Amino acid sequence: MAEDHRFPCPACGADLRFSPAEGALRCDHCGRVEPIVAGGPWASPARELDYRAALDRALPEAEMAEARTVHCDGCGAVIAFEAASHAGECPFCASPLVIDTGARRYIKPRGLLPFHLDEAAARQAMTDWLGRLWFAPNGLRRYARKGRRMQGIYVPYWTYDARTASRYRGQRGTVYFETRMVSVGGKRQMQQVPRTRWRPVSGQVARAFDDILVLAATSLPKRYTDALAPWDLSSLAPYDPAFLAGFRAEAYTVALADGFAEARAFMDRMIERDIRFDIGGDRQMIEHVETQVADVTFKHVLLPVWLAAYRYNGRTYRFVVNGRSGAVQGERPWSVWKILLAVTLGLLVAVAIGYAAAVEQMAPGRAGGPGRPDLPRIELPY
Repeated sequence: MAEDHRFPCPACGADLRFSPAEGALRCDHCGRVEPIVAGGPWASPARELDYRAALDRALPEAEMAEARTVHCDGCGAVIAFEAASHAGECPFCASPLVIDTGARRYIKPRGLLPFHLDEAAARQAMTDWLGRLWFAPNGLRRYARKGRRMQGIYVPYWTYDARTASRYRGQRGTVYFETRMVSVGGKRQMQQVPRTRWRPVSGQVARAFDDILVLAATSLPKRYTDALAPWDLSSLAPYDPAFLAGFRAEAYTVALADGFAEARAFMDRMIERDIRFDIGGDRQMIEHVETQVADVTFKHVLLPVWLAAYRYNGRTYRFVVNGRSGAVQGERPWSVWKILLAVTLGLLVAVAIGYAAAVEQMAPGRAGGPGRPDLPRIELPY
């Protein structure tokens, strides 16, 4: 992305775009399909980079690039644009954008997952998801089905690898029961009361972490992007700009060190789980942990997401679709009229059930109801 990459059609000269359905470049003008040829300067595998070297700004120059970007004041996204573009629309919040002439220096992406779903499949997944939501407005579903085009965008992520070795000190709890006399409801009775016997323990655990995935942008709520998982990271392809033809790429806004802080929090949770398993017993108490982290490496990768941002009844709704699996997440729309109708129907049903019960209770011949009183049964001797 240090330079503009164009892929002209050999037949008509129009720009080719990446077709998810064909896994190749397609010309929308004449229909020609061109395969993506492996090789060239981007053919190196999605290898790991040294984390410490990146913090010290000592990465090789070949790992750095420049791109023209624009910052969206509406949602904070930073979008990379081609040199021929001078204006556009933010794919995350539909705000208008005007592109400046500045360039942003950044760490190159080392790998990506190409889109598997085209726009039609992504739109169908989104409308199906809306259709399964209770109390969603019908108008929004119709608008989403017929509305503006969805935006295919590659979202930036960091992945981190590391080896950890942790020494711990704590206590192992063994549960036993004592029989005691207790008072229950004013009566004294024998009852088994649980007690815990603790004894000190210490030890060490080790773990190798691979591809801890951390979102490297803040334009979308993290609860949406996290819910798009899992991602088939084993299918990462080496970065090739041909996969971006016809799509946009978001630039990362989460610094490498900040991303590692989130990855480290995930490591700590996994290490705590390992320690509790190592302590054993019925209960565990962790008093002290000392962890050494070594061989930290990282990658900058791009993952495919289809985005839709719609303004409906004065409010913006955003939806995201996993460009590989079709998983959908988004802002939950509500229909006030559907909710009021459901509440009204619920009240009517409750009143009807109550009325039916009252009528049955007051029916003639029932004990306690009006009509002929129940007569005592008389048995005659034979």
